[in-house]
Amino acid sequence: MTPKPDRLWAPWRYEYIKSTVGADIECFLCEALSANDDEDRLILYRSTHAFVILNKYPYSNGHLLIVPNRHVNTLTELDENENNALFELARVTTQWLDHSYNPQGYNIGINLGKAAGAGLPGHLHVHVVPRWEGDTNSMPVLAGVKVISESLTVTYSKLRESVNLWENTVESK
Repeated sequence: MTPKPDRLWAPWRYEYIKSTVGADIECFLCEALSANDDEDRLILYRSTHAFVILNKYPYSNGHLLIVPNRHVNTLTELDENENNALFELARVTTQWLDHSYNPQGYNIGINLGKAAGAGLPGHLHVHVVPRWEGDTNSMPVLAGVKVISESLTVTYSKLRESVNLWENTVESK
């Protein structure tokens, strides 16, 4: 007999799911980018071609989104600078997360289209999800799962400190 998997209680995900059912969703990424309050919008970093924002409905602490500044739907719409910015930021965000959380691994990926699980199918973005053995999973949850809990404001503060250290290191070179 196959053992039943443990249930993962994640009530914060329901608000997101409920808000997307039958709704014409505005692009929260474009709204965040155009706002002038990075901390309130959870934007950690802005560059000429892309920005980094905390996922408001994370799978684990430190779940980041790397987003082109331009509203594009597919990889083929990215220009060379946008493409380079996304993947350079994927590299850099792992440094920030290593400093702040010391994860044991990462899931880094892109969900293209609603059928692939994109919660916002119109604006391409890269997920960077720090992982620890036995933590939550963006795939089907298996037995023995633990949820690491921390408020977004605490996560933002920790990562903002890492971003500041990184910016100071880059500027000093």
